[in-house]
Amino acid sequence: MKSKRIKLNVFTALMIAMSVVLGRCFLIPIFWTRGNINLCDAGIMLASLILGPFYGALVGGISGMLLDLISGYAQFAIFSLIAHGLEGLVIGFIYFKLKNRTWSKYLALFLGSVVMIAGYVVADSYLYSLKAGWLGIGTNILQALIGAIVSLSLYFALSKKIHNIFEIN
Repeated sequence: MKSKRIKLNVFTALMIAMSVVLGRCFLIPIFWTRGNINLCDAGIMLASLILGPFYGALVGGISGMLLDLISGYAQFAIFSLIAHGLEGLVIGFIYFKLKNRTWSKYLALFLGSVVMIAGYVVADSYLYSLKAGWLGIGTNILQALIGAIVSLSLYFALSKKIHNIFEIN
C-alpha cells in the first residue's frame, strides 16, 4: 500500500512537471487577453484520465498556478489554480464514474474544458474587462481542443503501460 502511494505521488509530480513544460514550450500569444494558448491542458487532461479526480485536481491546480508564476502572469495564478484544478477534478470524476462507457472520456474532457473556459471568462473579466472575458472564449476553446486531442492520443498510447507500471486501478 505504501509503495503504491509513493508511486502515485511520484507520478503525480511527474505529471505536474510535464504539464508545466508543455505549457512553457508551446506558446501562442493572445494579445487581446494578454495571455497565451499553451499545452498545459494536455497534461492536466491526461493526468485526470489516468489518475482520477483527486490527483487530476492536484496536477491541474498546481501546474496551472506554477505555469502562470514562472511565465510572468502572476495575476492569473489564483484563477489558474481554481480553473485548472476544477478542470482536473471534473474530468477525473466523470471519467471514473462512467469508465465502462466508450464515450465517457469525451464527455469528461468536454465538461472539464467547459469548467476551465468558464473560469477564464471570470478571470479575464475580473482582471481586464467583460469584453476581454468574452473575447478569450475562442482561444480557450482552441486551447482545450488541442489539449484534448494531445491527451487522448497519449492516453490511448500509454494508459495500459502506465497502469501496469504504477499499479493504478
